[in-house]
Parts: sequence; C-alpha cells; structure tokens
Amino acid sequence: MHTSYTYLADGEPAQLAESWEPMAITGGSLIVLPEAGPHAGIGVADRMALIGIEVGTPVERVTARQATRSEAQNLGVAPAVPVLAIERTYYDQATGRPVETADIVLLGSRWIAEYGQRP
Repeated sequence: MHTSYTYLADGEPAQLAESWEPMAITGGSLIVLPEAGPHAGIGVADRMALIGIEVGTPVERVTARQATRSEAQNLGVAPAVPVLAIERTYYDQATGRPVETADIVLLGSRWIAEYGQRP
C-alpha cells in the first residue's frame, strides 16, 4: 500500500511523506488503508498491533540536502531550499521483516531533529 502525505504547520506545507506497507501483511485486513476505515490515522505501531504485529522504535536515516523541484513545488518554496530527508523503517519485532517504510522530507527552516531520552 502506497500513501502520500502533505503535513501543514500554521496552514502551510512543512512536511512530505511517502509511505509503503506490504500488502502481504496488511492486505485483506481492516488496517489495509492507513487513512480510512475504523482504524484510520492511528499510526503504524498501533495499526500493526491490531493484527498481532509488535513493532519497536523505527530505524531512521537522516540526511540534509536540497529539495528537489517536485518537493519544493509541493512545499510551496523555491527549488533547492534546505530539507531534512528521513528514510524510516518499522520492523516486526518477532520476524525482523519490514512492515512499513517511508521517505519523509521536512523543511529545514521549520524542524529541529533531537534524538535520545533526557534523564
């Protein structure tokens, strides 16, 4: 299942996301459509739990780069503005198989990345 998202902040586009989930895992279930049905919009981990799959913290690869033309157009900015690009994958904790992967693009001027837990 492929889903595209544009997230707004203060009414303006601030984040883009392209998400993929294997139909072999979600097909035929009530969670097949991430944004429709009785469990719409509850997030990957909570949706997967409904079909008996426990996911842990996703693996994320974060880079900084210039926005592509398409990204800039969708974000309503000039081409080549700085963005954070995140490749994120959630895994089934029991089998190690990927259950969702996403390419996320954040406007560099609107986001700060902070990782870890404070004491």
